[in-house]
Amino acid sequence: MEKYSNPLAERYSSKEMLYNFSPENKFRIWRKLWIILAEAEKELGLDFITEEQIEELKKFKDDVDFEMAAQFEKKLRHDVMSHVHTYGEQAKNARKIIHLGATSAYVGDNTDLIQIKEGLLIIRKRLLALIQKMKEFALKYKSLPTLGFTHFQPAQLTTVGKRATLWLHSLLMDFEELEFRIEMLRYRGVKGTTGTQASFKELFDGNFKKVKKLDSLVTEKAGFKIKQSVSGQTYDRKTDAQILNLLSDIAQSSHKFSNDFRLLQHLKELEEPFERNQIGSSAMAYKRNPMRSERISSLAKFVMSLSMNGALVYSTQWFERTLDDSANKRLSIPQAFLAVDAILIIWLNIMDGVVVYPKVIESNIQKELPFMATENIIMESVKKGMDRQEVHEIIRELSMEETKEIKTNGKSNNLIQRIIKDGRLGLKIEDIENILISENYIGFADKQTEDFINEEINPLIEKYKNEIDNERLELKV
Repeated sequence: MEKYSNPLAERYSSKEMLYNFSPENKFRIWRKLWIILAEAEKELGLDFITEEQIEELKKFKDDVDFEMAAQFEKKLRHDVMSHVHTYGEQAKNARKIIHLGATSAYVGDNTDLIQIKEGLLIIRKRLLALIQKMKEFALKYKSLPTLGFTHFQPAQLTTVGKRATLWLHSLLMDFEELEFRIEMLRYRGVKGTTGTQASFKELFDGNFKKVKKLDSLVTEKAGFKIKQSVSGQTYDRKTDAQILNLLSDIAQSSHKFSNDFRLLQHLKELEEPFERNQIGSSAMAYKRNPMRSERISSLAKFVMSLSMNGALVYSTQWFERTLDDSANKRLSIPQAFLAVDAILIIWLNIMDGVVVYPKVIESNIQKELPFMATENIIMESVKKGMDRQEVHEIIRELSMEETKEIKTNGKSNNLIQRIIKDGRLGLKIEDIENILISENYIGFADKQTEDFINEEINPLIEKYKNEIDNERLELKV
């Protein structure tokens, strides 16, 4: 407890995402990449690399001696070479061919890209589960009328399910961007110290076709479809900017949801799950604070701020490379992934136990519906032979009086009774009873919800049905 610990690790993110960016995983990937390189070099004609050496490398691929590596790094002051030497101490016969022709960026950058790809796949799994949950919620409440809000002022009615499709649509856009980034993630491959592949030219006696094939073969063995065709020493740092922007996009959608949810919980229309022994406030024992939505909001702000790091790092790289990206990348990339992972877990937790209060929703509607019904009342009056403009002026006058009464004395909305009592419109209560049925004011909200789910969400879910993980992940705190 005497040292700072990152709350993303201690409080928020999953074991899966934490392992992806862990030193153990990183250094195991390094060994996988050295094996891939040796295999590809042998396949392309470097006969002095033997099958026995490759098998020896494979034997120790998961047996990383971290203590030995730390001792070598203390001596050599170079992280990659410390692990080359450590691996060589274990796989002694293969020692001389480890890292052959490669520069540090071969393991460093390619590992970063593998971790980014795996991180994106974890995020994809979370998004799919969330999209499924949001779909179920939207369909369940597709016909439940609720007040719409513009400027957080009461507006025409929508439905609880239709509003959920707005959150879901943002997630769909994020998912489409995520898919594009996974598909277009370019592997660095083998490029040499400044991207010219000079060391591999030497190894393969100037045979450009073989070196080009080596680049493609290493890319394929690492599980990537496309490679970066040209590079300096590193993969293009534009990639990091794009990935951080994607994660920021997901954070933005999450923040929007959390804002809406917190406002709706204030109105007592929706509520987060609240556990039996959960405390809302240390002083106010009655409180049920929306702490999950607030946590999403807090983490989302952090992720959005990290997106600037990618832009700053990329735009200030000099020529073939500088090292002022290194410390930044070690912070911004893993932490953005960890935070988005946490955000999606929290959002899933909310949707697993969200509570809807239809009677409160209807009560809130009825406070405003008489005002919204006035257009229909105008139509009804015109049908009875009255002048539309005269009716409009009468209703405007009576509405202003009722609004003043509500705001001054805190009374409920009695506009309909005021209109009937006024008598100028010649309407009786039976004439306008049907006008105050809230279901009559939702437009095509229920149909729009069904169409959106059927046309855009269901095909996505069907495509990835085998990847949807319905495991319920518990919050750490």
